[in-house]
Amino acid sequence: MDLLKAVVLGVIQGLTEFLPISSSAHLRIFPELFGWGDPGAAFTAVIQIGTELAVLIYFRKDIWRIGSAWVRSLFKAEYRGTIDARMGWFIIIGSLPIVVLGVLLKDVIERDFRNLWITGTTLIVMGVVLGIADRVGRTDRPLGKLTLRDAVLMGVAQALALIPGVSRSGATISMGRFLGFDREAATRFAFLLAIPAVVGAGLFELKEIPHGHNDFGWGPTITATVVSFVVGYAAIAWLLRYVSTNSYTPFVIYRILLGTGVLILLGAGVLTA
Repeated sequence: MDLLKAVVLGVIQGLTEFLPISSSAHLRIFPELFGWGDPGAAFTAVIQIGTELAVLIYFRKDIWRIGSAWVRSLFKAEYRGTIDARMGWFIIIGSLPIVVLGVLLKDVIERDFRNLWITGTTLIVMGVVLGIADRVGRTDRPLGKLTLRDAVLMGVAQALALIPGVSRSGATISMGRFLGFDREAATRFAFLLAIPAVVGAGLFELKEIPHGHNDFGWGPTITATVVSFVVGYAAIAWLLRYVSTNSYTPFVIYRILLGTGVLILLGAGVLTA
């Protein structure tokens, strides 16, 4: 049964990590609906390594180009003004807010932030924010126009995803749209920006898998991670194609409906916060 649960949770993680609908919220809500209870923050963080591995492979050429240019810029001045070298710094600096807050607020994140009343509310609120950002945001800035200020602001937005229901990609994309980036540019940077934070959080929580806030052992956790990688890789390709010609409206509607449903079920006593 634990392996079956792990497969289901891996599919949920893979489908929802890159869509702006909050994978952590889904991993908190659906196990509760199925009567499985909260799988725990450690399990959630570790299986996200699978989806980030999908990012590393999907964007391997971009990551290699950015990484090699950044390393060269440390030793050769002629590389320091290139967009790839600057992108490396932007990803590092933009990752700092979520890393710092994640360490400082670890106990609060694992205990208080996982309350389903909070999750349902943030699904709705951040869904509305995403809808507004997508409607009013300009689309005249490609990723090559990213500045340090943009990276910091998008990094701060990403840090909000420490609260289940916010959505790492959703918050980053919303900020990117407010800053005038087109949908594909905002989505692509959201994926790249998430790599250090998600991989770091997963490695940090590995020690909790055999005990602590985790209902599963190594076998189910590894199974869920592998499944999330396979499903997540397909989700990346689909989303990048989708946002090149479509708006985020379906995700906004879904978030509001899901958040409202969670709050109703909590009020009716069907779900336990």
